[in-house]
Amino acid sequence: MPGTASPFTDIARSRRSPRRFLPTALSPADIRGVLEDAQTAPSNSNTQPWTVHVVSGAARDALAKELLRAEEEGRTSPDFTDGYGEEGIYVERSRALGASVYRARGVERSDRDGRRVAVRENLEFYGAPHAAFLFMPVLGDGVRTAGDIGMYAQNFLLSLATRGLAGIPQTILGVYADTVREFLGVPPDLKLLFGISFGMAAPAAPVNTLRTERVPLQRSVVLHDTPGVLDRP
Repeated sequence: MPGTASPFTDIARSRRSPRRFLPTALSPADIRGVLEDAQTAPSNSNTQPWTVHVVSGAARDALAKELLRAEEEGRTSPDFTDGYGEEGIYVERSRALGASVYRARGVERSDRDGRRVAVRENLEFYGAPHAAFLFMPVLGDGVRTAGDIGMYAQNFLLSLATRGLAGIPQTILGVYADTVREFLGVPPDLKLLFGISFGMAAPAAPVNTLRTERVPLQRSVVLHDTPGVLDRP
């Protein structure tokens, strides 16, 4: 019925990005199901510009080693710039998340070694048995295409959640685009936006208790001739 909350509401509002996974591999049926759900994402003029590489097993382990080696040698090769500016609300939110993650892991701000270990765990997919790498062609300035990839990724993440599984999108995987492209045999005209590590979240991991907050609607939504939406029930 119109206006009635559906299971989607529970899934969307309860989805989390774990930073510790169980090593148990997912079934081929689950992976295929997630990919089929993701494939239904909308895209500009139905261009469907995503090319997705999924690594598991030995390929996953070998790629993690290549990423760690690239990090040790300082061989970053991002296809896209990152960062949030020098100051402002976006930097503040990013720093707040970082502080929360380190706190949940028991890593002090002054602990450089502990912080580096945490960063390198990104490149080992947080122990997840699978990782998906989302590549895109650069059409025009690339912004619309990146938006399409984002919608694909959201479908992917929500499909995982409906199955009791989990995933975390990781921008840092895109920082080593050349390493990933070379390992996977991806042509240079396809750019790596980010990756998603996925599997079953480790329920006992303290870092997975982290719950990030969202700003109130009033800070991100402007309504025009749409009364009552932001009123408290």
